[in-house]
Amino acid sequence: GLVLGVYSSGKDDGAAQFTSAGDAFDRLVSGKLRALLSLCGPPLKKGKTRIFHGLHQDFPSVVVVGLGKKNAGINEQENWNEGKENIRTAVAVGCRQIQDLEIPCVEVDPCGDAQAAAEGAVLGLHEYNELKQKKKPVVTPQLHGSAEGQAWQKGVIYAEGQNLARYLMEAPANYITPVKFAEHIEQKLRTFSNVKVHIRPESWITAQEMGAFLSVAKGSAEPPIFLEIHYLGSANSDDSPLVFVGKGVTFDSGGISLKPSSGMDAMRADMGGAATVCSAIVTAAALNLPLNIIGLAPLCENMPSGKANKPGDVVRAKNGKTIQVDNTDAEGRLLLADALCYAHNFNARAIVNAATLTGAMDVALGSAATGVFTNSSWLWAHLYEASILTGDRVWRMPLFEHYTKQVTDCPLADVSNIGKYSRAGGACTAAAFLKEFVTASHWAHLDIAGVMSNKDEVPYLRKGMAGRPTRTLVEFAARLSQDS
Repeated sequence: GLVLGVYSSGKDDGAAQFTSAGDAFDRLVSGKLRALLSLCGPPLKKGKTRIFHGLHQDFPSVVVVGLGKKNAGINEQENWNEGKENIRTAVAVGCRQIQDLEIPCVEVDPCGDAQAAAEGAVLGLHEYNELKQKKKPVVTPQLHGSAEGQAWQKGVIYAEGQNLARYLMEAPANYITPVKFAEHIEQKLRTFSNVKVHIRPESWITAQEMGAFLSVAKGSAEPPIFLEIHYLGSANSDDSPLVFVGKGVTFDSGGISLKPSSGMDAMRADMGGAATVCSAIVTAAALNLPLNIIGLAPLCENMPSGKANKPGDVVRAKNGKTIQVDNTDAEGRLLLADALCYAHNFNARAIVNAATLTGAMDVALGSAATGVFTNSSWLWAHLYEASILTGDRVWRMPLFEHYTKQVTDCPLADVSNIGKYSRAGGACTAAAFLKEFVTASHWAHLDIAGVMSNKDEVPYLRKGMAGRPTRTLVEFAARLSQDS
């Protein structure tokens, strides 16, 4: 199969504006493609397709897909590069049509940006069907032509990174336990000589005095794991690393503060923070990015057993602060509190944590963007610029003292794990809580609860767990590696 792009002319005269690959193919078939397109009615709108069969012996089926305006660039209102997003969407739609035809291989028009085209193809074809007997046919996308091979390969690596996070998030919680999560990441990193993976057991966690993390883990029969990854990509192994921290609750029942049963199955993806940061490091290693990265993922389940945290319990974090657990379903911040304390051991250039932390974040931004709370405008600028390129957007949220007072005004302990005004500003009070365990001057907290899954909002992702914002984290790391 072959997927070709065509730009919208903005007129209804039916004259197709092909990409250079489309023009070349049209010449190869003596103008038949252009002629057939003009007979099919008005010009193709963005993301819409036409399929033609029998035009050329090498390509029995050709899908032509609308790319929108030819010179679409950065859209200031949308905070992304519209041209790249159009390519990702168009290519994904075209590749899925080839898959529906059960054709095992598809060549893809680079559409002027081979990296975006590769991302669209690899992201668009991904589907979790590991446990089904009947699976969709596997389609292998390849670049049509050879001029942009390097950019295409880069796009494939970026998309495969996000697909790894999607795989981990989508898999049932009895298949991805804390131990199995850690082993899966270790296996992915095994081939890289400049990566060390430490799978820390419960005895190590106890020795580190991570009382907040352990208080959540003790409610489950599954043993907790603290996953620690060291990627040494810099020429100087002593260079200050970028430290990624990810919430790794492989299933979140809510604990004693039990969640409603409706939709609870989606809480298999409550380790989305760990999935995205670990997948970003796998991607950075595959790209051989020239910087040092450390990944930290506290992994456990949050379950309502006789050993579980009870509302009103007080636990002690690694830095000595006491925490009143007023709601056992606000458990992610307990894991992160200890992991963030530990992150300060590494003289980090920056600490970035990601977590499916609050339903309030989903209420605030929906699936449009990841909410970012940060004490560093330098860090924010890099994350924001990275997100414009990836189309996986971020939006800055407030870290006001106003919210800090709501978590530190606590009757029994130094801090409460929920704000005293309950649901008001829930994402902001969660961020204020985490700030109590951070002394680094460059720290960002990414609340990814709203972008955890995809229904139909991102057209180049199928329905299911989204693996967002893995590509933005990778692009951010790449930018940091170039920043002197």
